[in-house]
Amino acid sequence: MTRPGRDDVPDRLYTLTGGRSRPTGDTVLDLVTLIVAECEPRPGMQSEHAAILRMCRLPTAVVEIAADLRLPVSITRVLLSDLLAAHRISARHPRPPTPRESVPDSDLLEQVLVGLRRI
Repeated sequence: MTRPGRDDVPDRLYTLTGGRSRPTGDTVLDLVTLIVAECEPRPGMQSEHAAILRMCRLPTAVVEIAADLRLPVSITRVLLSDLLAAHRISARHPRPPTPRESVPDSDLLEQVLVGLRRI
């Protein structure tokens, strides 16, 4: 006996991505990569693609998109790569920290830890 809603999930995910399990193209979409819509959804567009475009009017992280869509991050990355290839979104990768923004001094971290333990 099958349970409605659970056993059809793999089929749904396969359908959403056209059977692909990896994003197309060379762009790496980290969990914190910010996605920005470059256009509005169009009639007839796949509903998940349209939802992404509406969601990303402001910069939105890949992990947030996956959570809002209630999809695995891997599937979300495939959908995002489709939109990226069609120039419907742009991806903004987080900038690496400058030397000045590097990891705080270990003494400072120790002081913070001591302070937290006192709370």
